[in-house]
Amino acid sequence: MSEENPAPAEDAEPDEEQPPAVPAEQADPEGEGALPEWARKELTKVRGEAANYRTRLRDAETKLSQATSPEQVEAALAELKSQNAELERSILRTSVARRYELPADLADALRGDDEKALEAHAKVLAKYVPAALPPSLGGGLTPDDGGEGEMDPRKLARLSRRI
Repeated sequence: MSEENPAPAEDAEPDEEQPPAVPAEQADPEGEGALPEWARKELTKVRGEAANYRTRLRDAETKLSQATSPEQVEAALAELKSQNAELERSILRTSVARRYELPADLADALRGDDEKALEAHAKVLAKYVPAALPPSLGGGLTPDDGGEGEMDPRKLARLSRRI
């Protein structure tokens, strides 16, 4: 048996990264068009947030790399810490709002400095949020599905005899 070297050729440039190949079985054949409208909106929102976070990260990296004095480094770190605290507070507000089933608009309206204060305010707001309607429990036809008006038992009897 001859031995073959499965390693790639050494003359290929290591700096070039190729995207990983996705097998045809794992690829989404229908794309985003198959998603319901609410899912597309949520996906667009999440992608926008992720892009915002990537931009913030690049800005922070740029500020830190351009800092030449300890004061500039401290200022950049202080700004990053304040942004981080703001993001953590936003995540906490969102999680408390979800826990008490508040709409997304009310999540931003929650007041409080810590989780207990946010939960207390969420309990107060939850009293004023209408309960979600249960899904329709109808299992069959509704009385108005015939569309022709009144039901005539004689007519139904004649039709059933012919069959």
